[in-house]
Amino acid sequence: MNSTVKRSISGIVFVGIVLAGLLLHKLAFAALMLLVMVTCMHEFHAMTVGGKFIPVRIASVLTGVTLFCLVFAVNAWGMPAKYCSLSFVPLLSAIVLSLYSREREAGDNFSAVFTSLVYIALPVSLSPYLVFNGAGNFSGMTVLGFFLIVWASDIGAYCWGLLLGRNGRKLFPSLSPKKSWAGFWGGLAMSMLTGAVLGWTGLLDFPILHCVALSAVMNVAGVYGDLFESHWKRLSGIKDSGNIIPGHGGMLDRFDSSLLAMPAGAIYLISVNLI
Repeated sequence: MNSTVKRSISGIVFVGIVLAGLLLHKLAFAALMLLVMVTCMHEFHAMTVGGKFIPVRIASVLTGVTLFCLVFAVNAWGMPAKYCSLSFVPLLSAIVLSLYSREREAGDNFSAVFTSLVYIALPVSLSPYLVFNGAGNFSGMTVLGFFLIVWASDIGAYCWGLLLGRNGRKLFPSLSPKKSWAGFWGGLAMSMLTGAVLGWTGLLDFPILHCVALSAVMNVAGVYGDLFESHWKRLSGIKDSGNIIPGHGGMLDRFDSSLLAMPAGAIYLISVNLI
């Protein structure tokens, strides 16, 4: 019971922080995204390279933070986009520092530091394009809708997998033995239903059919995002990426699906000319 209460309270606090970051103010959004980025990158580095490459890890995190801040300034205050190139300064620093690292011969481990830039920093850094319009006005409703779709997918997959997937065909047993095809279809159905409701209520300002299609795209991408993190956790021999959220694991455990689902959702909306 204590574990259930702890998990429930931490889950409520987590959702409250996300909602505050998306709905209160553009600076609250920036703070939320930077918290997510820095924490996820730290957890990814800790589980893949441990205590190695500290200067390179710091430079890679600074690269992500710099890129996010510059992209945010472009969208929020109209700063010329050319200044985003300044994010190459900490990136080049990371590359140069890697040459002087005593552990540089461990190429496989070292590559994980730069993987975090593509897997975590880049998607988070581009998120301001989803919350600002051309005039610099802020609204977090689209990103909130994205999160609701991802969360609905997770809930549907968990419930259907628990009820129907224990003895059924597994989705990807080499990476995640508990994930089943029943859970996948349950997550897909729940995410598409959520997308339809969001479109019908106007919380997502897109036609309902596009909201449903968007949800399907995000569900599939989210599954691969979850599996990608599972791959790295299996290589590292750990169950959770961290323990920052009591009862839920690490920050990366909460955002692994979103890191691929949200860019996929944005690509879909761009491809059908809705953003």
